[in-house]
Amino acid sequence: MTATTTTTPPRSPYAERTRPRDLHWIRGALQSAIAIEHGTMPLYSAAMYSLEVQNYPAYNTLRSVLMEEMLHMAAMCNALAAIGGRPQIRTLDPTAVLRGLPGRIGGLRARLAPLSRRQLEVFMGIESPDALSRAPGGEGAAYASIGAFYREIRAAVEDNAATIAAAARGEQQANQVGGNLGYAVIRPAGDPVEQILASIDLVIDQGEGSGGSTRTTGPASDSELSHYARFAELRYGRAYSGPRQGESDGGLAAEGQRRFYKGATLPWPRVVNTLAVPADGYRAVLVRDPGRVAVTTSLERFDAAYTRMLAALDDAWNGPPELGWPALGRAVFEMNELRVISCFDILRHEVPRSVVDDLARLYPGEADEIAGLTDVTKPVFYGPRFENTTLR
Repeated sequence: MTATTTTTPPRSPYAERTRPRDLHWIRGALQSAIAIEHGTMPLYSAAMYSLEVQNYPAYNTLRSVLMEEMLHMAAMCNALAAIGGRPQIRTLDPTAVLRGLPGRIGGLRARLAPLSRRQLEVFMGIESPDALSRAPGGEGAAYASIGAFYREIRAAVEDNAATIAAAARGEQQANQVGGNLGYAVIRPAGDPVEQILASIDLVIDQGEGSGGSTRTTGPASDSELSHYARFAELRYGRAYSGPRQGESDGGLAAEGQRRFYKGATLPWPRVVNTLAVPADGYRAVLVRDPGRVAVTTSLERFDAAYTRMLAALDDAWNGPPELGWPALGRAVFEMNELRVISCFDILRHEVPRSVVDDLARLYPGEADEIAGLTDVTKPVFYGPRFENTTLR
């Protein structure tokens, strides 16, 4: 898929906070982009798996966004491979979002949890356009939004166009994977700079929308709703209706966005009330659970499948080229295993009431946030914790 070249997006106003943007910086930034796209997947997957019946509009929304995040990650892997880098996938940390998104995106952190309106607000924050994002906050924060980070990469690619082109013609350390899966393969016969820019534009376009006056994407994505707008539809329970003629939805604060969602009512799905995952991956809970052996077995099966998926993706980009497609096939198989293990095993294990009532003591620094994402007054169940066992 190739995006139509449009007006060059503005640079991030926070550029001065980071070092000069040379080829080395661009490679590092693209690896951070891979980590960002990967970081959203466990969050969106955990919410999707929590749906008791997976045929609601909510399931279709979560699945569609999740699929596009996978394609965004693959596109950034190809971009990095095209300029002599090696995508590091095997060692990605799915729990890193609890500490903050990679790439020094200001103020964005998240926790694995079931689908809820509060969790949807977190998702909207992740996919938020610049106009609705808070200024970077916290020590080391550099970008107001993911889109601002991508625009900085885009500007660096343009500034280093000759160097990028030379790197793309030089010796490659990793494979180009895909070609007919909905994301760009950087082809040597074309202009590598324009192809990389097109991939970046597509990621920005699908995440936050094509411009300040709309929450829909551009023609390259069939003018579908952006990820932000799709999550907002679920949060407000109404379809996106957009601004009135002559009115813009780009400059309003996040609190004023509800007025643009006045379309058809969207039913709220039945959700399994899973326990938002603590930083220890339920370990303090499991110690006090008489059924901990069975639960731990289920959680470990899931984590092993997730680790195998990451390893297979790493092999697709970094292994022998002739084994790229079989490795990608293994990754897809493990993705399906994740859903089966989560929905038909992990989510069937209830957390003992005595443990739920003791969460404030077990997790004094996390209990309030956990209680905001899980209804602790009702039966509570385990959810997938997404641990990469390679990192243990």
